[in-house]
Amino acid sequence: MATRFQDYISPTKISYLDGKPTTIHLRKCRIVTQQKANRKEWVFEHGLITIGSLDDNNLVIKDDTVSRYHAQIIQADDSYIIKDLDSTNGTWVNQVRIKEGFLTPGCLLKFGNAEFIFQPMDEEVAVVPSNEEKFGDIIGGNVKMREIYGILEKIAPTNATVVIEGETGTGKEVIAHTLHKMSLRAKKPFVVFDCGAVPESLIESELFGHEKGSFTGAIMTRQGLFELAQGGTIFLDELGELSLELQPKLLRVLEQREVRRVGAAKAIPVDVRVIAATNRKLEEEVRNNRFREDLFYRLSVVRLFLPPLRDRIDDLPLLVKHFLKNSSFNRDLNGNLKLRSISREALKAMTQYMWPGNVRELLNIVERACSLADGDCIELQDLPDHVARCAQIASQAIASVSSVPASAATPAIQPVPESQSPESQSALPNLSDYISMTFKEAKEAWLSNFEGEYIRALLEKNNYNISQASREADIDRKYFRKLMKKYNIANPNSTDADD
Repeated sequence: MATRFQDYISPTKISYLDGKPTTIHLRKCRIVTQQKANRKEWVFEHGLITIGSLDDNNLVIKDDTVSRYHAQIIQADDSYIIKDLDSTNGTWVNQVRIKEGFLTPGCLLKFGNAEFIFQPMDEEVAVVPSNEEKFGDIIGGNVKMREIYGILEKIAPTNATVVIEGETGTGKEVIAHTLHKMSLRAKKPFVVFDCGAVPESLIESELFGHEKGSFTGAIMTRQGLFELAQGGTIFLDELGELSLELQPKLLRVLEQREVRRVGAAKAIPVDVRVIAATNRKLEEEVRNNRFREDLFYRLSVVRLFLPPLRDRIDDLPLLVKHFLKNSSFNRDLNGNLKLRSISREALKAMTQYMWPGNVRELLNIVERACSLADGDCIELQDLPDHVARCAQIASQAIASVSSVPASAATPAIQPVPESQSPESQSALPNLSDYISMTFKEAKEAWLSNFEGEYIRALLEKNNYNISQASREADIDRKYFRKLMKKYNIANPNSTDADD
């Protein structure tokens, strides 16, 4: 009966220019009373708007002809859908009684005897970098982070679906929790689900719930996490790990704003904001047929890309100061700070390190230093060897560069051959290879050589036991494997059974 209106309104999204966000299009809708006398209007950003006479509806209509739960309006991709909830006196659109249908701008809605005008809205908001060095629980004054703050300030109060992409340890869950705390849903539940930590056979039951007897072991009815997050936010971590079989069911929840428990015949409406995170590149996953294209576009209302710590290394002193001041591991039994500062030498070594584990790795190293330090300051000897060594590398680099003639030739830097053993590698490459590069390029190339050498040496020390080597390096095992692949380091002990 009604048509879609993609020509009238677009989904909430960020517009990009040269890879940087410039504006945000925020989706809202307005419902206005038909009567000119005592005219009232309501503006909604909800993905699900419930309408009825009871006070727990989003639009409460005190009229004897309106059912307790009369109807609902659902925000779909590029449209709004209205559904009648088996009301007594029916839901009408433009004088036609409907069970379900699409809404057009300016259409007349009638619930019982109450009449309203429906109007979608498309608000464009400019995004500029924030002037602050923190936003909620997020710390960082780098311009890339301040650009993200500018986006978060605009989208936090909305119900826009958000996908956060970035390497392991960059702080995706901190972003999600901050979005929730800054939203209108802050007093409602914040539910976290790690798609990679639950066996695939249990994910559907965890997310959507199940009915008693729906499968072996289902001895009682259980609510899923979407139901438990009702009115609040659900954070789907490691979204890229979700199987292709379950992706259509998540898509249905996003589009219809309802869940169906395993073994249930009836769907349950849910009003939940969805925030997802992944360390995979979803566009590549779509191209490789490992992630559904329709789900990708449905989730990509707002996409945030968190920079790795090495790309905002100027934030490191600020982060260390924050961890020392606010972390419980830096408190004694009386609640006083154990460590208050970091030495110049220790900070220099940390700024030269590449931080493959990002902010999470930094937090772990600061915690380690708080346990080992003798005084009230983090010293170079309190850092792990692979981090402390970076200070020595930097000092030798400066000394070597100062002794090399400016006209020295600069051969191309080649990766270390896989067959070359750690013993045969020079501890430091010739600095003349680097002097024609910018400082940033030279540092990245230098530390890249160090990374490969370090990973090889650590694997040999641990007889190529990857789990043991990654624990000793204090970095995530998956990321350790990525580094092995990056530097073409094969495991001579063979298979995946390396634990």
